[in-house]
Amino acid sequence: MAPLTASSAATSRRTGASGALQTHPPFPPHHPSGRAVPPHRYERIRQVLSAAGKTFFTWFGPVPRVMIMDPELVREILSNKSGHFGRASLSPLGRALASGLISYHGGKWAKHRRILNPAFHVEKLKQMLPAFSACCGDLVGRWENLVGQEGSYELDVWPELQNFTGDVISRAAFGSSYEKGRRIFQLQVELTQLIFQAIQSGYIPGYRFLPTPQNNRIKAINREEHGNKNAGMTSDEVVEECKLFYFAGQETVSVLLTWTMVVLSMHPEWQVRAREEVLQVFGKNKPDFDGLSHLKIVTLILYEVLRLYTPAILIQKITYKTVKLGNIVYPPGVLLVLPIVFIHHDPDLWGKDASEFKPERFAQGITKASKDQVAFFPFSGGPWVCIGQNFALLEAKTALCMILQQFSFELSPSSYTHAPRILVTLQPQHGAQLRLHKL
Repeated sequence: MAPLTASSAATSRRTGASGALQTHPPFPPHHPSGRAVPPHRYERIRQVLSAAGKTFFTWFGPVPRVMIMDPELVREILSNKSGHFGRASLSPLGRALASGLISYHGGKWAKHRRILNPAFHVEKLKQMLPAFSACCGDLVGRWENLVGQEGSYELDVWPELQNFTGDVISRAAFGSSYEKGRRIFQLQVELTQLIFQAIQSGYIPGYRFLPTPQNNRIKAINREEHGNKNAGMTSDEVVEECKLFYFAGQETVSVLLTWTMVVLSMHPEWQVRAREEVLQVFGKNKPDFDGLSHLKIVTLILYEVLRLYTPAILIQKITYKTVKLGNIVYPPGVLLVLPIVFIHHDPDLWGKDASEFKPERFAQGITKASKDQVAFFPFSGGPWVCIGQNFALLEAKTALCMILQQFSFELSPSSYTHAPRILVTLQPQHGAQLRLHKL
């Protein structure tokens, strides 16, 4: 059994690779038109990862960090059958953005998960479908007005879809108190933008305590969201769960829908196939739950987009106890990183066409899409699997169906630049300028 050590020349080389990993995701070479940011840095990372193997060591400040891409080890970590792995602590910026369920451990996590689970049962999701349809109806109506008599219109769909997914969360979570929900959503959007700016500027220990305009605004938003601090921890916990669901529900689904529209613009043959399926199942009527559950082409497309453009690019766990993984023994306190975005693009798992858009790879189901069924985990896995994954997929299917019923779309040849960028999620750095055509 080899102990974890950190004294080799390879360590510094791999640390360099890790630093690049945090800032540049893959740039799949399947986009046939438009400008694209050169993928030189990603190719360098891939070369280093290939040389380093499926498990390699880096430093994250004073904390030892191990990147793990071996599917057997990924399975063991996510299943957590030994109970030796836990959630890594959020950074101060992460806690400001959203904590709640993703930050809890042990009994507190189990308690909150048990309380929240019923809200995401199938029957509850069926009740939320009218809210999804209403919000998407507003979006489609707005786009129809923009298209007007000319029949086409060019716009950046990224902020449009962010607003749509925020509206969905507001309606689904607050119901008749929709406007109050909108206010929290607006605050959370502003907070997210401030924190993304802070992340881009680099991490300086203690910087968040300086009285900069940005830091002061972050504190003011947190005060308004939490209200009276003396109201008790239960109220604070509810606020944190709301913030978490706003961020997870708004950010990740809008990213998924944005990349789906971009990819379907790059591959119009799949856009046609998806539209034909939607019209065959629903015609021009609003999608219903049973019909959405039986869509095959749309589901294949969403899975492949989740693989190529995974919203959450990595998962971090920490060792609670001394544990052996593979042939290495890890002491307590080691940060284990599962780089989803690279596992989803690993040719050893997905084949030589791993960087290509091929929804048909999921035709026989997720478990047969790759050489190892744990190779696809956009919503994490095991006991930590995302509580809102069915909510997210139902929302994405509803929106995509209603958009396909009314519009065809293509990349803007003059203003679209293909530049996926990692912040907290995988975002289009320069937006997603598409041209809509009314059907």
